[in-house]
Amino acid sequence: MSTSASPSARDRRRWAGYLVNERAEARVYRDLAARRSGEERAILLALAEAEGRHEAHWLALLGGEPATLPRASLSTRVLGWMAQRFGSIFVLALAQNAEGRSPYDLDPHATAAMAADEKIHREVVRGLAARGRRRLSGTFRAAVFGANDGLVSNLALVMGIGATGASASFVLFSGIAGLLAGALSMGAGEFVSVRSQRELLASTEPSDYADHVLPDLDLDANELALLYRTRGMDPDEALARAHRVVTAAQAAGSGVSQTGPVPVRDVHEVVGKDWGAALSSFAFFASGAIVPVIPWIFGMSGLAAVLLALALVGLALLATGAMVGLLSGGPPLRRALRQLAIGFAAAAVTYALGLAFGVALG
Repeated sequence: MSTSASPSARDRRRWAGYLVNERAEARVYRDLAARRSGEERAILLALAEAEGRHEAHWLALLGGEPATLPRASLSTRVLGWMAQRFGSIFVLALAQNAEGRSPYDLDPHATAAMAADEKIHREVVRGLAARGRRRLSGTFRAAVFGANDGLVSNLALVMGIGATGASASFVLFSGIAGLLAGALSMGAGEFVSVRSQRELLASTEPSDYADHVLPDLDLDANELALLYRTRGMDPDEALARAHRVVTAAQAAGSGVSQTGPVPVRDVHEVVGKDWGAALSSFAFFASGAIVPVIPWIFGMSGLAAVLLALALVGLALLATGAMVGLLSGGPPLRRALRQLAIGFAAAAVTYALGLAFGVALG
């Protein structure tokens, strides 16, 4: 680190900006910690303490508290506002991106340790955000993809029907029919998918089918070790465990459970609940599919209805795309624009086909 004896006014302004941002970030972590408990609370408070060390560094360079301080950056202020009002998953996803944009790598007045801290903070925050994502993933996946499918498929449907020159009432009927058919299909498909996944996972879990015969096994020659080898143990470890289990069973005179905590149960939380996923998929597909139909519901027709439908769906696609970006730790704007491009491309194709069919039928 190199510092000058007489820092320039520009340096001092930059340091003051770092100072207020570090304070604001520490406050975000403390606000999040207040909403959590146990290990996650301790981790968040430790992050806040680390930001406090960075704050002290800039205070030392400034020679104490400046008479006036700038405002924290807009992104940091937004992060603080969200930390006080919303769930930690969204805030942590934003904080992950913020930690990844630290300027300390390029600033000669920041220590190497501070720059390293920021990189580690990004991974710590990413780990905390990942915990929340795992808790959300089953039902959230059905909800987001259901809403996006509803938006895109029904927009494409009403664009294609409308381009043929069909009456406004026919476009409205087609949109409602597409909403119901798609929502029912999505809900049923999601139920079958999640139920099948859960049943598949359940079939891989150890059972107590043979526990009652454990006392009858030969202590020195039994196949229990083979069972443990099928679960990933090496031969020596499997043989030692089999010997312990059979010895305990014979001493007790009855079967004892040979299974400990089963890691695969954690996967059930990721897969989600079948009915929850199905109902979420149905509801969110319907909520997405109703958006393109709104202009026709209110009696609009022609180009005005088409333009309003495109505007409404465009806003919804931007919102859902940005949300997926936030929760996945990706850039929200890029994900939003990607979702918008996909939706409008599908609508353009069906609109062109509708125009072609309209001309042919006309």
